[in-house]
Amino acid sequence: MGVKGFVEGGIASIVAGCSTHPLDLIKVRMQLQGESLPAAAPTQAAHSLRPALAFHSPAISAARVHVPPPPPPPPRVGLVSVGVRIVRAEGVAALFSGVSATVLRQSLYSTTRMGLYEILKQKWSEPGTNTLPLTRKITAGLVAGAVGAMVGNPADVAMVRMQADGRLPVHQRRNYRSVVDALASMSKQEGVASLWRGSSLTVNRAMVVTASQLATYDQVKEAILDSGAMRDGLGTHVTASFAAGFVAAVASNPIDVIKTRVMNMKVEPGQAPPYAGALDCAMKTIRAEGPMALYKGFIPTISRQGPFTVVLFVTLEQVRKVLKDF
Repeated sequence: MGVKGFVEGGIASIVAGCSTHPLDLIKVRMQLQGESLPAAAPTQAAHSLRPALAFHSPAISAARVHVPPPPPPPPRVGLVSVGVRIVRAEGVAALFSGVSATVLRQSLYSTTRMGLYEILKQKWSEPGTNTLPLTRKITAGLVAGAVGAMVGNPADVAMVRMQADGRLPVHQRRNYRSVVDALASMSKQEGVASLWRGSSLTVNRAMVVTASQLATYDQVKEAILDSGAMRDGLGTHVTASFAAGFVAAVASNPIDVIKTRVMNMKVEPGQAPPYAGALDCAMKTIRAEGPMALYKGFIPTISRQGPFTVVLFVTLEQVRKVLKDF
């Protein structure tokens, strides 16, 4: 297999990632619902206070200046509503915000994990039968996912930020022009280490997704073919893909929510970050929003994982047919 496995996996992953990018963007926006936004800029009313108030004592100033209470958080909305709001507020093109980061992420992360998984499958297969037990498939997925995540983490951070930028107040948006601009700006303003922010979460999620997705696909596909229910064709590939997408979504959604929030947090100079780490983010999220907050965005996650996984494996099978003689 060698390099060929990486090429096949890379092509299939880029096609799948780009075709389902709008669903991924909506998922990120839904996962950030309920999270406190950075403080807004001072209003014009605050700037119009008479200078004389500056000479009053704090007690007098506090008594005379009325500070309105913060507005209640907006109601949480569903998949379609979030998509419609994005289109109305930011235009149709906003659904593809960060697509350049998606291409880079799939080129690095998914190419690595798909190619490495195939290599490990070949090395660990039973001699003679060329079969691989489920436990070894899962182990191969865990290893491949971890390596791929470390390679692709910078693109993952850039993608999350570019997808989430539209929800910030206009004056606080990062306005990255492309994934290259995002990576350069993060390196300059926050240090190179910021490119691997949330990497532990990325690695954990990638291990869970890769192990559940690839192992489930192979296992279900083998079961269908062994039972004789369907032949090795499109129907088998689609069925196995949907099963793999569902299992991967259920297993990875809590990690994905925490990963999204940690990567998206804005660290101001001289101030403590909103989250001290993954565990702190998880505890604060559960305390503020309840345990089910870890499954925020599950509908768009499964709506995206399903089509993504189907496109990924169907494309992969077709690419393998094209490149079988190479």
